[in-house]
Amino acid sequence: MKNIIIFGAPGSGKGTYSAKIVEKYGMGHISTGDVLRGEIKNGTELGKIAKGYIDNGQLIPDELMIDILAKTYDAQPAGKGVIFDGFPRTIAQAEALKKMLAERNTEMGIMVELDVDADILMKRLLNRAIEQGRADDNEETIKKRFEVYRTQTAPLIEWFEKEGIRHTFSAKQYPGIDDMINAISAVIDAENK
Repeated sequence: MKNIIIFGAPGSGKGTYSAKIVEKYGMGHISTGDVLRGEIKNGTELGKIAKGYIDNGQLIPDELMIDILAKTYDAQPAGKGVIFDGFPRTIAQAEALKKMLAERNTEMGIMVELDVDADILMKRLLNRAIEQGRADDNEETIKKRFEVYRTQTAPLIEWFEKEGIRHTFSAKQYPGIDDMINAISAVIDAENK
């Protein structure tokens, strides 16, 4: 099974669709957000450093993320493929991920881009803040995260396009969760024949 990079702005549904893909295909799942929240909750040194960046709406330094990712990736079951949820977020991270996977005789596989309008993203994130009690989901921090996404992460779309692995799924074209997952699954199935 090919690895999958699930890609989109904050609130685009990366976690939701990752969970559905994991359930359907039995893949591994690496959510950098979950990994980092775990480190923060456990009060590790890495967690303390990460919290400082997250609280300010900034990205975690690349070296730190690659180290965490390599350790987490190596703990996944072999041969089932892994979904990378929330990583890479910059071109430098994408190149580092490509190198890390090549060292393990595998590749990035497929990039699944979730395209959702900004006003819908803001509503989703504010609702998530209420439902999950996430302090990093307040309007000011969300606006900072959107700006970071626009300036640092969105340029990756072109990088993935050049790699020939980009597949875009628009919430306008596939408005329901089932519509979207069916469209994504069709691409995964075709890529894994």
